[in-house]
Amino acid sequence: MTEDADLGVRLCRAGYRTELIDTVTFEEANCRPWPWIKQRSRWLKGFMVTYLVHMRNPHQLFCDLGLARFLSLQAFFVGTLCQFLLAPVLWSFWLVLLGWQHPVQTLVPASIALVIAGLFVCAELLVLSIGIASVAATERRFLLRWVPTMPLYFPLAAVAAYKALYELIFRPYYWDKTQHGHAPSELNTD
Repeated sequence: MTEDADLGVRLCRAGYRTELIDTVTFEEANCRPWPWIKQRSRWLKGFMVTYLVHMRNPHQLFCDLGLARFLSLQAFFVGTLCQFLLAPVLWSFWLVLLGWQHPVQTLVPASIALVIAGLFVCAELLVLSIGIASVAATERRFLLRWVPTMPLYFPLAAVAAYKALYELIFRPYYWDKTQHGHAPSELNTD
């Protein structure tokens, strides 16, 4: 269900390149948690399938793409999937800030584990700052009230990623459908 990613890889393997068209789509985004998770799990499962299909013969893929594009494909697909699948591991560092022991503290001094946890706090603050800056333009200011919900994105996306992995293994031919028609007919920009 990620035909755009698959077609992009296939076109690149055939020697073509793709570019973005500067346009706006008005597709309705899912605004409820479970339909959103189902949609993202379908996309992430599609990413997994696309990656596995093209990596069936890594040597041929390398020959088709060359070193730079092959490494870019790895970073894009593996990076996209791992950021969600490994997120719970990173969240475990919050336990250090809560005074709990973390398994990494057996490998490094507690002060280093505390610094790592502090870096995660700084990263969250940076993400929120970027969110605020990205909606600062007048036509996007109505989105400012949603910036504090951004920390919910990764937990929901992690659920979607694990759902996608489960379905890839146990239900490979099942694809969730996206539910549309729940948003108001006109966008309120007040």
